[in-house]
Amino acid sequence: MNIYKQIKASARKTIQIEQEAIANLNTLIDDEFAAAVHTIYESKGRVVITGIGKSAIIAQKIVATLNSTGTPSIFMHAADAIHGDLGTIQKNDIVICISKSGNTPEIKVLVPLIQKTGNTLLAITSNRDSFLGTAANYVLHAFAKAEACPNNLAPTTSTTAQLVIGDAVAVALLDLKGFTDKDFAKYHPGGALGKKLYLRVNDLTALNEAPQVAPAASLKEVIVEISAKRLGVTAVVDGSSIVGIITDGDLRRMLAKNDSLDGLSAADIMSPAPKTIANDAMAVKAKLILEENGISQLLATENGKYTGVVHIHDLIKEGII
Repeated sequence: MNIYKQIKASARKTIQIEQEAIANLNTLIDDEFAAAVHTIYESKGRVVITGIGKSAIIAQKIVATLNSTGTPSIFMHAADAIHGDLGTIQKNDIVICISKSGNTPEIKVLVPLIQKTGNTLLAITSNRDSFLGTAANYVLHAFAKAEACPNNLAPTTSTTAQLVIGDAVAVALLDLKGFTDKDFAKYHPGGALGKKLYLRVNDLTALNEAPQVAPAASLKEVIVEISAKRLGVTAVVDGSSIVGIITDGDLRRMLAKNDSLDGLSAADIMSPAPKTIANDAMAVKAKLILEENGISQLLATENGKYTGVVHIHDLIKEGII
């Protein structure tokens, strides 16, 4: 359909314009950018980020990214700042002001007020020669030649450039701080992302029973154990060693192959050398093993001894899958 062709052409043009703008930002990462990031790194205060309109929305996202990567930050709306919220800025804080033009009325009112507080002012702007650009201690140049909007009006390319510069600042600070996945997990304890970084196998097995039978266990004993523990599986354990695993699927295949069930034991039904995982391994590792082998359950061990079962449903419930 012609309208589909028009839609695709418009979308591709937007992506191309923004892609070129982002690529150009590479040439604008200079010593001033490095000095600005180093100033934030050395600061004893927070980062206060402000803006108006769409830039204010970008400011809030950058605040969220900085906070989640170990740089304390807070958002201050530029319009509210000149009506009482200027008290948000404390003595050692660094202020980042975001504005494409750097010449909006609110910015022209706000910037002199920030200068009076004596706080270091950073500008994220497309226009270095603007009111904001010339007043700031450091300029993080988020140049955007044109908006993707065909009328060059709706903030598109410019806000994308601002966001990329904010991400560049956050990641540079993350690198300077030596921020690790464990640090990241501290700031994301409730989300699936954080769980991938801190949830371990024993956190999951502790919620389940640990079905097991001896190799000589009868077919009835195997079925009763699998049914009672409700995990669709049982380990076959000889002494303290895992020698096999029996799943619901193994039982169905056994019933299909055997006309007589008399005398069958766990050892006759089990799959030997089952996949196992250490009890202190990360839960995300269990996910990878399950996916790579196309299985639904994994046996957990501690010092070689059987401790329980990790089921794919456990990982789904925790948001790992």
